[in-house]
Amino acid sequence: MAEEDKIYETKLKHAGLFDFKELYKFFYEWFTSYQYVVAEKKYEEKIVPEGKDIEVEWECLRKISDYFRFKVKITFRITGMVSVEVQKGNVKIKLNKAQVEVKAAGYLEKDYENRWERTPVAKIMRGIYDKYIIRSRIEQYEDKLATEVDEAIAQVKAFLALESRR
Repeated sequence: MAEEDKIYETKLKHAGLFDFKELYKFFYEWFTSYQYVVAEKKYEEKIVPEGKDIEVEWECLRKISDYFRFKVKITFRITGMVSVEVQKGNVKIKLNKAQVEVKAAGYLEKDYENRWERTPVAKIMRGIYDKYIIRSRIEQYEDKLATEVDEAIAQVKAFLALESRR
């Protein structure tokens, strides 16, 4: 079975104006531009008295080598979303107003194709391989993954800040 280590976790919260469709598209395009395959695991909408609550879960995968793969799990929680019209110059534009929480967790998967799991000897060899032979490469990948997850959240934070100033 593939070994999956949680490397980094972060979240952001935002309250205010934004365009949900644009946020969704922006985040999706950011991950695909980094060669991640994005799979939507959950999309749930509920109508509540305060507006609309939305929960979205993504699993983003990127093959690094035959042995390593990055996995980023993203959760959007939007609560109390309502549509509002905002005057920008002479034009009225429709935006959403809500509480937004985005959580991101990065995982480094080792032997995700289960090539080292076929025999007990291979499992032992894999442990030695991970611990002594490629330890520095693992650390490099862990740093790179943490940087990418942090960058994704920073980009969304910047996007939300720009959107709220519309």
